[in-house]
Amino acid sequence: MRNIRKNKIAIMFTILVLIMALSVGCTSNNQDAQKPEEKNNEEVESVVEYPLEIEDQFGNKVVFEKAPERIVSLAPSHTEILFSLGLGDNVVGVTSFCDYPEEASTKEQVGSFQEINLERIIELETDMVFQYGPGDEDINNSLEEAGIKVISYEPETIDEVIDLIKIIGKITGKTSEAEEITKDMIDRRDAVVEKTKDADKVKVFYEIWHDPLTAAGPGSFMDELITLAGGDNIAKDADSPYPQFDVEKLIERDPEVYLAADDMEERDPEAIKQRPGYENISAIKNDKIYLLEPNIVSRPGPRIVEALELVAKAIHPELFQ
Repeated sequence: MRNIRKNKIAIMFTILVLIMALSVGCTSNNQDAQKPEEKNNEEVESVVEYPLEIEDQFGNKVVFEKAPERIVSLAPSHTEILFSLGLGDNVVGVTSFCDYPEEASTKEQVGSFQEINLERIIELETDMVFQYGPGDEDINNSLEEAGIKVISYEPETIDEVIDLIKIIGKITGKTSEAEEITKDMIDRRDAVVEKTKDADKVKVFYEIWHDPLTAAGPGSFMDELITLAGGDNIAKDADSPYPQFDVEKLIERDPEVYLAADDMEERDPEAIKQRPGYENISAIKNDKIYLLEPNIVSRPGPRIVEALELVAKAIHPELFQ
């Protein structure tokens, strides 16, 4: 009887140990299962803390005490960034070239690429001016003296555009929107690269201007788009981003695809074909002249990946049937 009792106690102890082990295991598993959710919540919640100091592309340090509420954009690409982030209501002034999205055309025009209406920008009680390039030093100083924050950017690559969207999202408290937009841009870029990576390189020329002939050279965002799209830019070894290009060199390098923006009447496929010497170029002989939507291919903003897709389809149409 004593042995039976000992065996029962041993069995009950073993069962108790197993129950405790299972209980601990379940608790641990539940905690582990909750960790990814907690991590995801942390990733989604991105709170911007002010005051916020930003150093722009040209080394100017600007401190924002709060998110700017009244913004002037001095470039069409910058305007597109602001609207893509849902800041249309905060945009109080644009240039005469800012026409996308359509709502941008309804905003007050405070200048162009050549000049801006400084007095009107101040009258609009502007918090921030978002300009392309370094701008004019005297105008920048006048804006800053009026208490207006001035930030300056001139992106030339997809990565620089992505970084800029994130910076503007941070300044304006739109970090979640910026992450969503840039993730979509990265996915679309990577999809094009993946589709064209094994294709034969196609020799491409991109015309910026026709008289004198000017190409998209190294350092221009079109050069990057051609490369990412599986093309070989014949002006890639030029000494500047937008060099003049000899017609003789153009004929010698013989591009298979000829690209340009569809932004003027005198630049159409038939007119290009009639240029002296062009009849010897493969792109001309094979009708591989493509005129692209100018606002898409000339603006380093959120639609730059759409420009990449247009370029890729022109270079490798067989891959995008």
